Amino acid sequence: MHILVALRLVPDLTGDTELSADGKDIDREWIDLKLNEFDDHALEEALLLQETAGATVTAIVIDQDGADRQLQSALARGADKAFKIHAQAEGALSSRSAAGLFSAAARQLQADLFMTGVQTPEDITGQLAPIVAAQLDWPCINAVSSIAASGAGIAVQQEYSGGHSATFEVQLPAVCGVQTASQPIRYVSGSKLRQAAGTNIPSLNVIANISEDSVDRVSLAAPDQNGGAKMLGSDPHSVAGLLRQILADNKLLRA
Repeated sequence: MHILVALRLVPDLTGDTELSADGKDIDREWIDLKLNEFDDHALEEALLLQETAGATVTAIVIDQDGADRQLQSALARGADKAFKIHAQAEGALSSRSAAGLFSAAARQLQADLFMTGVQTPEDITGQLAPIVAAQLDWPCINAVSSIAASGAGIAVQQEYSGGHSATFEVQLPAVCGVQTASQPIRYVSGSKLRQAAGTNIPSLNVIANISEDSVDRVSLAAPDQNGGAKMLGSDPHSVAGLLRQILADNKLLRA
């Protein structure tokens, strides 16, 4: 079984984020990138299949700042191979455009199972896995919480609300969007990371038709913020008077 894991670098939104000049995107010039959390779980689940079923794991990233470091980290964790894909496009790629590159890579590398995270902060509807599956004409299971080898295919588990879960038998080749790995993400020692840091990451030349998106983002804005909380104090009589005044100002008291 050859597993191809697509890793995506996403903006680190924990710091200050500014909008671009045209108001359609975040300003990406100085923002840090990090590995998408769900893709991290997809890699871990692939490595578990490597251990239990003897699968070969290949990690790929669309080439950008930090791509080499993330792929070197994937090799330190146990991935067998790693490639970066060059996209001849400016700015962030949509899931549809990225899917064209990833599906072409899956064909070229003769993957049996394509895995990626179920979503990213920029793809909250989880479009990548289904689009890749459609382009490859492979079955797709999304929001996966466990994958195990089963005969000539895989047994895939999905978790639902109320503590319920379902297991599907899927024939390979297939596509899986991983929500969480079946075990916690493994710790990688500093010595392994330092050893992998010197690894040269080759580029994978793929031929893919990246069509223009039919949906154009018109604007992007920060969430509306309210005025915050107003402290009324601790004296009951004072609080009662202030509260009455607030209700009256908002026309919530009857005359």
